[in-house]
Amino acid sequence: MNWGRPAANLARFARVVGGLGVVVKNKSAAPEGRASRPSRRKRLGVQHRQLRAGTNEAKAGKPRLRAVAVRLADEVDRLAAELEAARARIVNLEARIEIDPLTETLNRRGFERELKQALAYVQRYGVSAALVYVDLDEFKSVNDRHGHAAGDAVLKACAATLTRNVRASDVVARIGGDEFVVLLWNVSEPDAVAKAAALEAAVYARQVRWGKSTLAVGASAGAALIGPLDTPAELLARADAAMYTRKAERRNCHSVIRAAVRNP
Repeated sequence: MNWGRPAANLARFARVVGGLGVVVKNKSAAPEGRASRPSRRKRLGVQHRQLRAGTNEAKAGKPRLRAVAVRLADEVDRLAAELEAARARIVNLEARIEIDPLTETLNRRGFERELKQALAYVQRYGVSAALVYVDLDEFKSVNDRHGHAAGDAVLKACAATLTRNVRASDVVARIGGDEFVVLLWNVSEPDAVAKAAALEAAVYARQVRWGKSTLAVGASAGAALIGPLDTPAELLARADAAMYTRKAERRNCHSVIRAAVRNP
């Protein structure tokens, strides 16, 4: 160091360690008395050591600052991962709200959402679609004779049967105790009626082993083509009415068969 220019040296040191918290007294500060203050050279030496100590502290602190930054970054990553996991859980829970826990098909809430979207799509693009309303026959007797666990097994089997007999683009939902609906895309009214009859036959053919018993139920299915001005309530009402018409036909048919058996 050039001790011949102490003021310039101090200024340079101050600029180097500026912001590190080292306070350098101005050389022009008012003296408190020549007898009580150290010599100028000694004061400059003390200030130089203070500056050097501040610079060394800053250098020594860099690894510590880096370590703190790394820990903060790790904490941010951890919190971001937890937030993403929480969002995924929320999405999953929202989806599960619309799923029937027994049959793993849509429940009424989920189906109503799907139906509103389907009606909007039909009205906008003019595509064809139909709703099939399926009601299980003789289901109550299964519950009464074998218990609700047996009834649950039958419901699961019927839901699986309906799902297997429609396309992936179609929608199956359980909207009541033993009531199902199926939303069919790109079908004409005759196609929808034929599919309803095929679903009846598939359910009737499905058998469930329950202990030493074999459980089976029938089904009545009514179809309604979606119109461009339909509301969800109107469409469900028309499909429901078609189902009850079909149920009456099946009941009358069974009555005729039973009478023929009794009176050959």
